[in-house]
Amino acid sequence: MTGKTHTISELAQEFGVTTRTIRFYEEKGLVSPMRDGQKRLYSNSDRVRIKLILRGKRIGMTLQECVDFIDMYDPEHNNAEQLRSLIENVKRRRDSLLQQKRDIDDMLAGLDEVQGLCEESLASDKPRTTTPNPD
Repeated sequence: MTGKTHTISELAQEFGVTTRTIRFYEEKGLVSPMRDGQKRLYSNSDRVRIKLILRGKRIGMTLQECVDFIDMYDPEHNNAEQLRSLIENVKRRRDSLLQQKRDIDDMLAGLDEVQGLCEESLASDKPRTTTPNPD
Protein backbone atom coordinates (compact mmCIF):
# COMPACT_ATOMS: atom_id res chain seq x y z
CA MET A 1 0.00 0.00 0.00
CA THR A 2 1.47 3.34 -0.99
CA GLY A 3 0.63 6.65 0.60
CA LYS A 4 -0.20 7.52 4.16
CA THR A 5 -2.14 5.06 6.24
CA HIS A 6 -4.26 5.68 9.30
CA THR A 7 -4.98 3.52 12.31
CA ILE A 8 -8.52 2.96 13.52
CA SER A 9 -7.77 5.01 16.64
CA GLU A 10 -6.48 7.95 14.60
CA LEU A 11 -9.61 7.97 12.43
CA ALA A 12 -11.94 7.58 15.41
CA GLN A 13 -10.29 10.53 17.13
CA GLU A 14 -10.21 12.67 13.97
CA PHE A 15 -13.90 12.16 13.25
CA GLY A 16 -15.17 12.01 16.84
CA VAL A 17 -16.63 8.52 16.52
CA THR A 18 -15.95 5.24 18.26
CA THR A 19 -13.69 2.58 16.85
CA ARG A 20 -16.80 0.39 16.89
CA THR A 21 -18.40 2.73 14.32
CA ILE A 22 -15.44 2.31 11.99
CA ARG A 23 -15.42 -1.47 12.50
CA PHE A 24 -19.14 -1.45 11.65
CA TYR A 25 -18.35 0.29 8.35
CA GLU A 26 -15.71 -2.36 7.73
CA GLU A 27 -18.18 -5.18 8.48
CA LYS A 28 -20.60 -3.63 5.97
CA GLY A 29 -17.83 -3.58 3.34
CA LEU A 30 -17.74 0.22 3.15
CA VAL A 31 -14.04 0.42 3.95
CA SER A 32 -11.35 -2.21 3.50
CA PRO A 33 -8.34 -1.69 5.71
CA MET A 34 -5.16 -3.63 5.23
CA ARG A 35 -3.88 -5.66 8.16
CA ASP A 36 -0.54 -5.57 9.88
CA GLY A 37 -1.05 -8.43 12.29
CA GLN A 38 -4.05 -7.38 14.39
CA LYS A 39 -3.62 -3.71 13.44
CA ARG A 40 -5.94 -2.19 10.84
CA LEU A 41 -4.36 0.26 8.42
CA TYR A 42 -6.74 2.50 6.51
CA SER A 43 -5.83 4.19 3.24
CA ASN A 44 -6.53 7.82 2.40
CA SER A 45 -9.37 6.51 0.24
CA ASP A 46 -10.89 4.74 3.27
CA ARG A 47 -10.46 7.93 5.30
CA VAL A 48 -12.31 10.00 2.66
CA ARG A 49 -15.13 7.41 2.49
CA ILE A 50 -15.57 7.55 6.27
CA LYS A 51 -15.56 11.35 6.15
CA LEU A 52 -18.22 11.42 3.41
CA ILE A 53 -20.38 8.84 5.18
CA LEU A 54 -20.27 10.82 8.42
CA ARG A 55 -21.03 14.06 6.56
CA GLY A 56 -24.06 12.44 4.93
CA LYS A 57 -25.25 11.04 8.27
CA ARG A 58 -24.97 14.52 9.82
CA ILE A 59 -27.40 15.91 7.25
CA GLY A 60 -29.88 13.11 7.84
CA MET A 61 -29.03 10.67 5.09
CA THR A 62 -29.30 6.97 5.75
CA LEU A 63 -26.15 4.90 5.59
CA GLN A 64 -27.39 3.34 2.36
CA GLU A 65 -28.02 6.76 0.80
CA CYS A 66 -24.50 7.83 1.75
CA VAL A 67 -23.01 4.74 0.16
CA ASP A 68 -25.15 5.07 -2.97
CA PHE A 69 -23.94 8.64 -3.54
CA ILE A 70 -20.31 7.80 -2.82
CA ASP A 71 -20.45 4.81 -5.17
CA MET A 72 -21.82 7.01 -7.96
CA TYR A 73 -18.52 8.92 -7.99
CA ASP A 74 -16.67 8.39 -11.22
CA PRO A 75 -13.43 10.36 -11.50
CA GLU A 76 -13.27 9.55 -15.23
CA HIS A 77 -16.42 11.64 -15.89
CA ASN A 78 -17.96 14.89 -14.68
CA ASN A 79 -20.15 13.32 -11.96
CA ALA A 80 -23.17 15.35 -13.08
CA GLU A 81 -25.52 12.42 -12.34
CA GLN A 82 -24.12 12.06 -8.82
CA LEU A 83 -24.43 15.78 -8.15
CA ARG A 84 -27.99 16.06 -9.52
CA SER A 85 -29.06 13.08 -7.44
CA LEU A 86 -27.47 14.54 -4.33
CA ILE A 87 -29.11 17.92 -4.92
CA GLU A 88 -32.54 16.27 -5.19
CA ASN A 89 -31.93 14.29 -2.00
CA VAL A 90 -30.83 17.44 -0.16
CA LYS A 91 -33.90 19.34 -1.39
CA ARG A 92 -36.25 16.57 -0.20
CA ARG A 93 -34.50 16.35 3.16
CA ARG A 94 -34.60 20.14 3.56
CA ASP A 95 -38.33 20.27 2.73
CA SER A 96 -39.00 17.53 5.26
CA LEU A 97 -37.03 19.30 7.98
CA LEU A 98 -38.75 22.62 7.28
CA GLN A 99 -42.14 20.91 7.64
CA GLN A 100 -41.01 19.34 10.91
CA LYS A 101 -39.85 22.77 12.09
CA ARG A 102 -43.27 24.29 11.28
CA ASP A 103 -44.96 21.42 13.14
CA ILE A 104 -42.72 21.95 16.17
CA ASP A 105 -43.38 25.71 16.11
CA ASP A 106 -47.14 25.01 16.06
CA MET A 107 -46.83 22.60 18.99
CA LEU A 108 -44.77 25.09 20.98
CA ALA A 109 -47.39 27.78 20.36
CA GLY A 110 -50.10 25.38 21.56
CA LEU A 111 -48.11 24.56 24.69
CA ASP A 112 -47.57 28.27 25.38
CA GLU A 113 -51.33 28.83 25.08
CA VAL A 114 -52.19 26.00 27.47
CA GLN A 115 -49.56 27.12 29.96
CA GLY A 116 -50.85 30.69 29.82
CA LEU A 117 -54.44 29.57 30.42
CA CYS A 118 -53.36 27.46 33.39
CA GLU A 119 -51.35 30.31 34.88
CA GLU A 120 -54.28 32.72 34.41
CA SER A 121 -56.61 30.25 36.09
CA LEU A 122 -54.26 29.88 39.06
CA ALA A 123 -53.84 33.65 39.38
CA SER A 124 -57.60 34.28 39.35
CA ASP A 125 -58.32 31.72 42.10
CA LYS A 126 -58.75 33.52 45.38
CA PRO A 127 -57.53 31.76 48.50
CA ARG A 128 -60.35 30.53 50.73
CA THR A 129 -60.79 32.53 53.90
CA THR A 130 -63.27 30.21 55.56
CA THR A 131 -62.58 26.78 56.87
CA PRO A 132 -64.60 23.93 55.41
CA ASN A 133 -67.63 22.78 57.39
CA PRO A 134 -66.86 19.36 58.94
CA ASP A 135 -70.54 18.26 58.60
